[in-house]
Amino acid sequence: MKDVVHTISTCQRINDVLSRVGDRWSMLVVYALRDGPVRFNALKRELGISQRMLSLTLRNLERDGLVTRHYFPEIPPRVEYELTPLGHSLRGPVRALTDWALAHLDHIDAARESFDAQGEPTAGA
Repeated sequence: MKDVVHTISTCQRINDVLSRVGDRWSMLVVYALRDGPVRFNALKRELGISQRMLSLTLRNLERDGLVTRHYFPEIPPRVEYELTPLGHSLRGPVRALTDWALAHLDHIDAARESFDAQGEPTAGA
């Protein structure tokens, strides 16, 4: 029974991590930070993300140890974000998924068009 509880607990923790790193904005932020520190507004512009969603995503990535925030008390104040060593270790998987998506965009678009052209399936089909 102890092994079952341990397995369930482990699965829940894995799910939590995959939910974070696998969500749309987190992956794009990791990708955007691949070459070094980036200012908040530059990230916002590059990703086309709302200020609220970017703040939430960055805070969650920082909480998980993937991103670090640097505040510079200048006038005006400057804030930059960059990947931590743990965040850099995620670059490979994110890059692999990005490359896969880019390589298969046309196939996915065609499959979606074909599926959508078929219309809604009938109940029980």
